[in-house]
Amino acid sequence: MDKVLKELLEAPGISGCEEAVAEIMKRELSKYCDEVKIDNFGNVIARKGKGGKKIMIAAHMDEIGFAVKHVTKEGFIYFIKVGGIADMVIPAQRVIIKAKKGDVVGIIGTKPPHLMTPEESKKLVPYTNMFIDIGCKTREEVLEKVEIGDQIIFEPNSGKLNKDVYYGKAVDNRACCYEMLKVMETLAPVDAEVYAVATAQEEVGLKGARTSSFAIDPDFAIILDTTIAGDVPGIEDKVSALKLGEGVAITMIEASGRGTIVNNKVRRLMIDTAKENNIKHQVDIVSGGMTDGAVIYMNRSGILTAILSLATRYLHAATSVFDIKDLNEGVKLTQKVIEKIAQGKAL
Repeated sequence: MDKVLKELLEAPGISGCEEAVAEIMKRELSKYCDEVKIDNFGNVIARKGKGGKKIMIAAHMDEIGFAVKHVTKEGFIYFIKVGGIADMVIPAQRVIIKAKKGDVVGIIGTKPPHLMTPEESKKLVPYTNMFIDIGCKTREEVLEKVEIGDQIIFEPNSGKLNKDVYYGKAVDNRACCYEMLKVMETLAPVDAEVYAVATAQEEVGLKGARTSSFAIDPDFAIILDTTIAGDVPGIEDKVSALKLGEGVAITMIEASGRGTIVNNKVRRLMIDTAKENNIKHQVDIVSGGMTDGAVIYMNRSGILTAILSLATRYLHAATSVFDIKDLNEGVKLTQKVIEKIAQGKAL
């Protein structure tokens, strides 16, 4: 696994606490871009090239996670969710509390099933009944280590499952942050200003995309994000036909239209460019969930916006799985589209 990819997958950065990821992105983008800055909102904005149209690439930095809410007198920590996390994936997970004095390891606990009533055992335990155990016996002992509001992440992990299939924490969306880095690293000179933006707070309302796209006011935007792979037991093709290893997913519509509805001209541009360049691709129609594109394409007087997605298994959990070949196809398609737009051969 590439060193930078591993670093991004394992870095801490729940929504609003993306500083560690931002520093990685700033460091890497500085190698390939003419200008890099971190704005007031926490977005990393890099520019490469001059003249012509302004093209914006966006990939969000933040991950889902938790924050410390309350400590009991017995030394157990209650927490809130930051971002969308299903209660069923939370119990028994190892977590890291990113405390001022250093990392604190914890285990998310629940009432043992052996002690549940028959009625309790039939129900999903709500996260409000879960707690974090860091091995302390009193509230005072806990508060010597952590503070109310500290960010909590799933225990960092990353690696290769088999051949081109990788796993890691925060694949959503650090894999696509890495994809954006590869786009900027290998992009040939074009007659355009190309902006690479690592956005903040996507998981809690697409916030950084709104502020950064307003500031840049691009002619065209390309969103790089993850999407749901349907190639696991229990999911029918009619629900999700996306498969790992079948190429970059070209997203046409999000959240049944509540998110981005990609312009027909942009749809044709993405599909035609993929076919012309023999880029392996699949088409993504999403009934739930949305990306930064949902606010970018409505910003100012409207911004033409494309969405390229990475099919991913087990999204919004402690570990997700993706195929690096799909990511590489996304790099190729992003670059070819940028070249077309810069040359005036599109839209």
